[in-house]
Amino acid sequence: MIKIIFTEEFCQPENLHPFTLTRQIQDIRVGILTIREKWEKWLGYPSFDKWEDDYKDLDRSIRIDKNIGDDVFLMIQGNVLPTDKMIKAIPRLKNGEFISVNGNAGVIFRFTKKEIIEPHKIKVVKAITIKDNVHALQYPWEIFQWNGDAIRQDFELLTKKRKSLAVSRTSTLIKPSKIFIEKGARVEYSILNASTGPIYIGKNAEVMEGCMIRGPFALGEGAVLKMGSKVYGSTSIGPFCIAGGEIKNSVLFGYSNKAHDGYLGDSVIGEWCNLGAGTSNSNLKNNAGEIRISTPKGQINAGKKCGIMMGDYSRTMINTALNTGTVVGVSCNVFGAGLTPKYLSSFSWGNDGIDRYQFDKAVADIESWKKLKGKKLSKNEKSILKYIFEHY
Repeated sequence: MIKIIFTEEFCQPENLHPFTLTRQIQDIRVGILTIREKWEKWLGYPSFDKWEDDYKDLDRSIRIDKNIGDDVFLMIQGNVLPTDKMIKAIPRLKNGEFISVNGNAGVIFRFTKKEIIEPHKIKVVKAITIKDNVHALQYPWEIFQWNGDAIRQDFELLTKKRKSLAVSRTSTLIKPSKIFIEKGARVEYSILNASTGPIYIGKNAEVMEGCMIRGPFALGEGAVLKMGSKVYGSTSIGPFCIAGGEIKNSVLFGYSNKAHDGYLGDSVIGEWCNLGAGTSNSNLKNNAGEIRISTPKGQINAGKKCGIMMGDYSRTMINTALNTGTVVGVSCNVFGAGLTPKYLSSFSWGNDGIDRYQFDKAVADIESWKKLKGKKLSKNEKSILKYIFEHY
């Protein structure tokens, strides 16, 4: 059997904070699917994570040593998005060989336990070099910058040789060949314009009356787009999210809510977040200058347009005004007068950076939010949150 093992070893996951505080890079959503889901769909193999000896090593982590078993493994850099050329090159690999893109370091290694020299060290004998245009995530704003291309690629992957569910005649479709509706989805009295990119409506999702959607756009399984919403490409609304108001070029990972009026643009929202009614973000400076974002390496330019990067389990109060290029950590309760600061560390309570969300209260509040969608906070999630609370 062939198995995928993702590794973050050379990917600098700290540069993708706050999203990699609570997940491995391969579980970041870009387009319709997460990076993990893309590789699994392309290759048809189950995936696992390399044991990295940190607090995110959980049930599916595998130690690379002589006890690994008799399977064949493909070790893949967790921040690399698959391409057709890479997928076609993989069958050429033999044990001990790896794929190098444009002569750079390897991105995919094939090995068995015979190639393991010592724990977490693999003997490689040959590089298969290909020329390709590869996206390897380095910074969080690249998630929304690359989202349009990723939606297009995922759309072709998910809909190839499949027939879309018929769309209700109450809706207006522009370029219906690029619109795909999964089983159980509902779309009524809305405008879907796929002339600028494909539109994908996931299983059991709902587009309520009066929505205006311009592709590329993806609505995940069980997600809801509320009445009268205006959505521009390139936007992905992940599984079981609730979205409304005006949204442009943004990604919501899953189980999050931006359910009311207000603007969200050029932004990335993690899982289990909630934007209070009237919350809006700035994505362009008044002087149209470069936007600098806080990272572990310091302030880095993110381009002319960048909104908010919000970590998992964070929330805003009603009418919150989010500053241009704001980074919000994990489990923050954002409230206060005026524009937010450009950086709020994990477990912040309010905007002033003085008070901290007490851990037990934060956990209780997360459990309450999860209950609303029929979920519970797992032991693994709580363990990760505890580590973040104590170290970040």
